[in-house]
Amino acid sequence: MELSVTQQSVGGVPVLAVRGEVDVYSAPALRDRLSELLTTDNKVVIVDLGDVGFLDSTGLGALVAARTAATEAGGRLPVVCDRERILKLFRITGLDTVFEIYPSVDEAADGLHKDAPTS
Repeated sequence: MELSVTQQSVGGVPVLAVRGEVDVYSAPALRDRLSELLTTDNKVVIVDLGDVGFLDSTGLGALVAARTAATEAGGRLPVVCDRERILKLFRITGLDTVFEIYPSVDEAADGLHKDAPTS
């Protein structure tokens, strides 16, 4: 399954919905899209990985780079994921303690209104 990235908005916050496989071939497109969003007026972007079937280290690297850029700009990059296969990657790499991970877009949007990030 090829990578598809679409954008919507929830409560005025951009949501980047990612679908398909994020691997060495498709991760640069995700990285570029996130970079593009984070260089505009947006300091916060919700990344919805709910329809991602595969994520490799290159994909994780793109997410880490985007989170770093968002944090350095005073923003946040919450991730939405409820797929155990993908969540396991975050846990075994220790990134579950770095990223704010939510089971739904609505919960991520609600989490943005709280002062303390959760994972």
